[in-house]
Amino acid sequence: MLSISHLTKKYGRSLACNDISFQIPDGEVAILLGPNGAGKSTLMKSVIGVLRYNGEISVSGLNNKTPEARKIVGYIPEMPALYPNLTVSEHMEFIARAYKLENYKDRVSELLDMFELTDKKKKFGDELSKGMQQKLNICLGLLPDPDLILMDEPMIGLDPHAIKELKREIEAMRNRGKTLLISTHIIDSVDMIWDRTIILQNGNMRADVTKKELDGCGLTLEEYFFRVTEQENPSAGAETEDKK
Repeated sequence: MLSISHLTKKYGRSLACNDISFQIPDGEVAILLGPNGAGKSTLMKSVIGVLRYNGEISVSGLNNKTPEARKIVGYIPEMPALYPNLTVSEHMEFIARAYKLENYKDRVSELLDMFELTDKKKKFGDELSKGMQQKLNICLGLLPDPDLILMDEPMIGLDPHAIKELKREIEAMRNRGKTLLISTHIIDSVDMIWDRTIILQNGNMRADVTKKELDGCGLTLEEYFFRVTEQENPSAGAETEDKK
């Protein structure tokens, strides 16, 4: 489970995240929605422990900045950060050694096949196209098989085949009891693969709603998102929060 309690983050006088609290149970896919500048990336980076913030964040009952928590958290950033002088295979080997993985060779082959990178194994990071870099970025995040995985705009730059495979893998991880938090501002890219949606706007949490709640009201995620962000009454039985 991911638990965030009263998360507040400022950059100087700018309030990026304002007193945000929510929980994501094990085996649930949560979507973090919001326009550009809503605070999504700041929240994600706070969870993985690279930012200072006020509030509390825990993963499976562990403080998110402890070594024990870091071992069970994975992160796929929006912008791939590859080593130009390492090949695709060497990138995968680097992650396997960093996490001290055992019996990982088959999983490496599975991921490279899944994202059509098998024939690119000997290419260096700076020789890959932007789409291929994003595919490798995803493979590196998935290889350790973390209990909690955060994905920041993971589908940007992917071709239709890679999007299909990523959605299939997200479903498989959910079925294995993994917890996922996926940040995006492209609603139709995540439709039908989510259990809960957190909506941010101007650093404030505007809604925490489940798919079951929206289905019960006959609302699509897109319809609900615009009701919330355009300041209409969501009226979906969801917990909403407007701190303006």
